[in-house]
Amino acid sequence: MLMRNAIVAVAAVAMLAFTPSTMQAQFAGTGPRDNFRDTTILRPPTGSKVAIIVFEDLGCPACARAHPIERQVAAQYHVPLVRYDFPLAQHIWTFQGAVDARYIEDKVSPKLADEYRSAVFVAQMSISGKDDLRQFTEHWMQQHGQKMPAVVDPDGALAKKVQADYDLGKRLNVEYTPTLVVVTRNNYQVVGGTAEGANDPTKLAGVVEGAIASTKNAAAGNTAARRKR
Repeated sequence: MLMRNAIVAVAAVAMLAFTPSTMQAQFAGTGPRDNFRDTTILRPPTGSKVAIIVFEDLGCPACARAHPIERQVAAQYHVPLVRYDFPLAQHIWTFQGAVDARYIEDKVSPKLADEYRSAVFVAQMSISGKDDLRQFTEHWMQQHGQKMPAVVDPDGALAKKVQADYDLGKRLNVEYTPTLVVVTRNNYQVVGGTAEGANDPTKLAGVVEGAIASTKNAAAGNTAARRKR
C-alpha cells in the first residue's frame, strides 16, 4: 500500500512540476541518442501533426510513473497518445494484462480500457502473477458494472494484437520501457527509453510544445514561400 501511494504521489508531483512557463520548448536533436532501426514507425496517426508514442509494460515501475504524465500532457496539448504493448518476458503476468486491456478496449470501450491500464499501474506492486491479475481484473470489472468472461481470448486474436505491438517494438529496436517518443510527420525526439540521457517523463510537455511550434513554423514558412511565387 505504501509503495502504491508513493507511485501516485511521485506522479502527482511530477505533473505539477512541468508547465510551459517553466520549460523551454524543444524538439528534434536535443534528446538522448537512440539505437532505433526502422524509424518509419515513428509517425503520428493520419490527420495529426504531432503525437506521443509509448512502448510500455504493465509491470514496469518506470512505466507506472510515466503513465499519468503521458495522459495529462496528451490531454493538455490535444495530441494523440499512441500506446504499444511491450510486455517483458521477466514479468510473467504482463502479457496477459495487455490481453485483458485489449478485451476491454474491443468488447467494452477504449475509455474504460485506458482506465483499466491506469488502475493496473497503480496496483502494480500487489500483482505478482496471473492469479493475482485475474482476481484484480475480475474485481475491477465488477466495480465498473462489467463481468469478465471465463475465457478472455478464446481464438487468440487479442494475443496476436499484443504480439504484433511487441514485434513492432523489436523492429524499432526498443531496448527499455517505457520508450517514450514525441513525433511529427518528419521528425522525432526521444524523451525516454535509451541508455543515455535523463529519460525523464517530466520533460514531455516541453518537447510536445516544441513539436507543435515546429509544425506551425513549417506551415508558416510554406505559406510565405507560396506567396513569393
